[in-house]
Amino acid sequence: MRPLRAASHGATPNFAERLLSIQRDEWPALALAFFYFFFLLCSYYILRPIRDEMGIAAGVSNMQWLFTGTFFAMILVMPLYGAVASRLPRRRLVPVVYYFFIANIFVFYGLFAGGIDHAWVARVFFVWVSVFNLFVVSVFWSLLVDLFTAEQARRLFGVVAAGGSAGAIAGPTITAAFAAQVGPVALLPVSAILLLCAVGCVHGLVAHVRGREAAGIHRPDPQANEPLGGSVLSGVGSVLRSPYLLGIAVFVFLYTLPGGLLYFSQASLIDGMESDPGRRTQILASIDLVVNIATIGTQLFITSFLARRFGLAFTLALIPVLGAIGIACFAIWPVLPVLVALQVVRRAGEFAITKPAREMLWSRVSDIDKYKAKNVVDTVVYRGGDVLSSWSFTLFTAAGLSLSAIALVGIPVALVWAGVGIMLGRAYRASAGQQAPRRPAVEAP
Repeated sequence: MRPLRAASHGATPNFAERLLSIQRDEWPALALAFFYFFFLLCSYYILRPIRDEMGIAAGVSNMQWLFTGTFFAMILVMPLYGAVASRLPRRRLVPVVYYFFIANIFVFYGLFAGGIDHAWVARVFFVWVSVFNLFVVSVFWSLLVDLFTAEQARRLFGVVAAGGSAGAIAGPTITAAFAAQVGPVALLPVSAILLLCAVGCVHGLVAHVRGREAAGIHRPDPQANEPLGGSVLSGVGSVLRSPYLLGIAVFVFLYTLPGGLLYFSQASLIDGMESDPGRRTQILASIDLVVNIATIGTQLFITSFLARRFGLAFTLALIPVLGAIGIACFAIWPVLPVLVALQVVRRAGEFAITKPAREMLWSRVSDIDKYKAKNVVDTVVYRGGDVLSSWSFTLFTAAGLSLSAIALVGIPVALVWAGVGIMLGRAYRASAGQQAPRRPAVEAP
């Protein structure tokens, strides 16, 4: 799928275009990408607090098993995704993934509504949502880095990410408003409908590209309608062979470690202060809401500025350094308000700054790596870090460590994470003059 390129035009940019660094002919694709991410994250953030409450209800001391189950589910799902990606053209791959998950949501709705083995269904649902969110977001960014050039990514990905944050505000708002009244299960069909709206935006983006190709604005990409090819596990081989891709994998892995420890600390504190499932769901949804409100303004006005003004190395390292400072504060004052404030800064910074910057790194790789290697990093590597952090928290608490002492473990990890971000930013800058091949020279065995 040939990247969208701005066509030259003589119109004077309006205020919004100057403020957000958007060229006039980029608006249609940008709007579709914005609403695509809006519907996608709105769908997920309806499910997220429901999942988290079910995890707490199962017992915080047992949650490491849920994360372990999620990791092994990723191991099982990854080859299936690789097989489908090898056989389907990119323009069909993304909608197929979403249709599959929409069907899953309705299956869970039927199981919960029928009261079939509720405890086990709840555990499976927790694992499924943890797989769902990484897959749907991973293929979203795969499509975006396939459609937009590296230069456009620096200017536009902050605005696109703001669409996701708007959806991430709407999602927990819906859950917080209605979970206690109608019950969390009744919200599952709403999530499915929103995901279907996201699929509509995918089809709109594809139609937009085809229209520009038909009008002669872009040369048609003959590979866009061909399967990606490669073996089922070619993404794993790409990550292991490439120092650049391996660096991205290490960056993602390090991100999950302090984040996981803070997640379990939050679950432990909430479990100790509230026993009602509806109220716990509301508290978790409210935290998500505050995080996403803090995120959206940053994405619109700061993300692209940081990437253009200070470079990717600074942008990637900023949140890890701030996270280390915040963790130190929580270690001194290990109470829920301080942890919530830290989570707001850390997660808002991750969504608004680190995540869009991290996605820019993928604009330098081949098409097949954008879909296959990226999926390996965004799913298996990510959940592998979750497993390590969950079992680490379990072992630390079993050893009698306080939440303050556990938090201190995250400080050196965050600083190493910052160092890897600086190295990746420099590698990205060094590759600026290189054109990523449309296919890797050698396929993974």
